[in-house]
Amino acid sequence: MRNRKTLLAAAALMIVAALMAGLWYFTRPQTQVGDKTVVVEVVHGDESAKEFTYHTDAEYLGQVLVEEKLVKGESSQFGLYITTVDGETAQESENQWWRVTQDGEMVNTGVDTTPVQDGDHFELTLSTY
Repeated sequence: MRNRKTLLAAAALMIVAALMAGLWYFTRPQTQVGDKTVVVEVVHGDESAKEFTYHTDAEYLGQVLVEEKLVKGESSQFGLYITTVDGETAQESENQWWRVTQDGEMVNTGVDTTPVQDGDHFELTLSTY
């Protein structure tokens, strides 16, 4: 009887895990294959802004930023952690970090998993916490 309950619990857990994986797969942000134009606006610590327009076939923002040598960073288990943008490095001692937004809204993915579509506009802003 006890083995049966354990087996049923394990089967239920596997079904829930499969459903969650399927839900993630079908609702994840979609990428666009082919050439696209992406605009990246950099807002520096002194509040000056620069806009960069890139023509790329990359599918993710991280690919665009690294290929165009706009950012430098550290790889982690969560993907690229941006430390430097357009030559300006965020100072940990001053609690600075590079915030990534799209059309003014925070992105809910890391740069390595943020898909780019033709006409997208992203902002990289030196921020403090």
